[in-house]
Amino acid sequence: MWIDSHCHLNHIKIEEAGSPSDLIKRANDNGVDGMVSICCRISEEVDTLATIANGHDNVWFSIGTHPHDAGNEKEKAITTDEIIALVNRYDKCVGVGEAGLDYFYDNAPREDQKESFIKQINVAKETGLPLIIHTRDAEEDTIQILRDNGACDGKTKILMHCFSSNGTLARQSIDEGFTLSFSGMATFKKNTGLQDIIRSVPLNQILVETDAPYLAPMPHRGKTNEPAYVVHTGQFIADLYNITREELAQKTTTNFFNLFDKANKTLK
Repeated sequence: MWIDSHCHLNHIKIEEAGSPSDLIKRANDNGVDGMVSICCRISEEVDTLATIANGHDNVWFSIGTHPHDAGNEKEKAITTDEIIALVNRYDKCVGVGEAGLDYFYDNAPREDQKESFIKQINVAKETGLPLIIHTRDAEEDTIQILRDNGACDGKTKILMHCFSSNGTLARQSIDEGFTLSFSGMATFKKNTGLQDIIRSVPLNQILVETDAPYLAPMPHRGKTNEPAYVVHTGQFIADLYNITREELAQKTTTNFFNLFDKANKTLK
């Protein structure tokens, strides 16, 4: 059993590969028994994500604001209490985010990104759901904001999504007990540094994901990514650990339900 811990089933680009139902069926046919569809804009996506999740077994979703969208006025206007109310409304909402900082694109002012990030940290702490973090070229600020806002307390659940940062943040994340999730980027031939980082992560702190429709793994690189392809990333990472594909599937599935424990309540 594989779980795609991070995909975007409602993304306009994923429509090239089929409807959400098509993607979910193909994933199931390939041994992917569950997935989390991630929210980027609370003001626009929550109803759609809830509808997709409620219509399919073992499909869950998150609620949050992506750092690219942190400057959007509708997103900025949504309060912490309003997000908490939304999270508590939906049984199949199992995470907060994707939140964080992106200084590579800087699609939103950095102060807006930081404020949105802190708001979602507070939601995660209040609800007990894992905080799904996107960080790019913002490693120092990311860990500092987490520390300054009490998220490194050993209780707040943190998932570093699509980890592709440096070894320093990897070590800090491991030491803090965070979970690190890896995408198809791990399979790219020249990504030897990332592969070395993966080998350093304890098996109980690792997840796999697609980030579909982006970052399709080998042998599908360059195509529209979809949840069915997470098995290729899983096989590659299993080889890095020198364990079987089945062992990694079992371990990452256990890790998933330990982190996203709310999903256990709706598991089919």
